[in-house]
Amino acid sequence: MLWTKITLWLAEYAPTTASELKQALPPPDMAAFESEFELTLPQQLKEWWTCCGGTESGSLTDVLPPFYTPYGASGAWRVWCEFRETWAAKWHRPACDYYAGSAGSSFHPAWIPIAGDGFADELVVDLRPGPLRGCVLEWEQEMSRVGPPLWADLASMLADVHRALTEGGSAGYSRPTVTEDGRLDWQIR
Repeated sequence: MLWTKITLWLAEYAPTTASELKQALPPPDMAAFESEFELTLPQQLKEWWTCCGGTESGSLTDVLPPFYTPYGASGAWRVWCEFRETWAAKWHRPACDYYAGSAGSSFHPAWIPIAGDGFADELVVDLRPGPLRGCVLEWEQEMSRVGPPLWADLASMLADVHRALTEGGSAGYSRPTVTEDGRLDWQIR
């Protein structure tokens, strides 16, 4: 899996960032999470959560561009529950278009958080129906909206990050750099 390759690259070139990442030990019970979310999770997400456990002590560790810390399954569940509480009045009738990848101006129950910036902006996997089901969107809390899909799916996002780390260039609209203290930092271009 590309996540493993990303973490190996981090261990060699950005060891401070790598040291803050947790493995998913023991691997989460995906059937239980599907039951809780009341959604069928994409295989890519299930596979990622069997190796990605988030970060130590909830530290902000910008592994995903431009400044997102990945969540393990339990972290995603916690954040999703916080959104359910915050958006309770619109939870069952969100102000969002029906199909995956389309606009929304309230948090949709079919958006599964996969990474956060620590200030309520999130990367989410969009599990609404349609041909773009599984795409990765950026939820902007201050604007209460999502933008267009950043990546077609989780695998595309991880491939983009891996390529940017190993070959240079950008992932999304950010370029990776490593600070003097061994942290990965994404510079918005």
